[in-house]
Amino acid sequence: MKIDAGIGFNLARAAAEAEEAESFGYDGVWVPETSRDPFLPLALAAEHTERIDIGTSIAVAFARSPMTLANTAYDLNQFSKGRFILGLGSQIKPHIEKRFSMEWSKPAARMREFILAMRAIWDCWMNDTELDFRGDFYTHTLMTPFFNPGPHRHGVPRVFLAAVGPLMTRVAGETCDGFFCHGFTTERYLREVTLPALEEGRAEAGLTMEGFEVCGPSFVVTGNNAEELEAAKVGTRQQIAFYGSTPAYRPVLDLHGWGDLQPELNALSKQGEWQKMGELITDEILETFAVVGEPEQIGPEIESRYGDVISRLSFYAPYESDPQRWQKVIADLRA
Repeated sequence: MKIDAGIGFNLARAAAEAEEAESFGYDGVWVPETSRDPFLPLALAAEHTERIDIGTSIAVAFARSPMTLANTAYDLNQFSKGRFILGLGSQIKPHIEKRFSMEWSKPAARMREFILAMRAIWDCWMNDTELDFRGDFYTHTLMTPFFNPGPHRHGVPRVFLAAVGPLMTRVAGETCDGFFCHGFTTERYLREVTLPALEEGRAEAGLTMEGFEVCGPSFVVTGNNAEELEAAKVGTRQQIAFYGSTPAYRPVLDLHGWGDLQPELNALSKQGEWQKMGELITDEILETFAVVGEPEQIGPEIESRYGDVISRLSFYAPYESDPQRWQKVIADLRA
């Protein structure tokens, strides 16, 4: 199992954080797209590391066009000497329409076409094929030499996709090189819903799961003392509640018999009652979504839950923590 870390958005610190992650023995570093651009820190990470993978976890696909994203990813893969992973996600309708002012419709079908369009663009650049992609959402039929970067020795980046629902998950299996389990995923949902959908998508493309990477950003609740552990629980409860308020993620709660919690969380989110939302996440819910315990308990529990299905793991810790806290966990997982 590969173990990945995250780096922050501070461009003045990104290089040092990436170097530190590499020195700690991580296999990759991810940058999410939330309040800042996810690609700029990765350019610095690529320049100041030699071994680890670098990637977005995730970049919002529908905030861009296949061509603009193809350019950025292609350049980063060349600059990092083949270490870049383009991690994509769809975001949800209100953000695409109201925050990015972009179109939203049929997200799974649109994402499938988006990724296939990028692959057609990369094929044009790498193999000098004619660019002639015509779809329901995207059309790319013009590529003159002036705008063609041409082939490079490191090829096209790997593409991973994040999903929760089975339709988008099948798209990942069909069109991508890897898959991000959303943080709002339980072991049961992963085994009963996610993995079968990925296998269906792979079969649709005439492929197996061999070589396909499944990444698990698992909620981890830990601390070096009782005070730190309690703070970790509070932060994680609030993050679980935030995801649980989203209607698209209700099927995860439904699988466990907690579906009625979703509209209650959603109503509170519209009132800005973030603290109250977290208080609705019981110990049972917390321990279903998160691995909870002292640092020496975390590694064995992660291995027990996910060791046979997850190929890459990152620690999802929505609370203040120091890098040293994770060294015991990493050592246990490496053992």
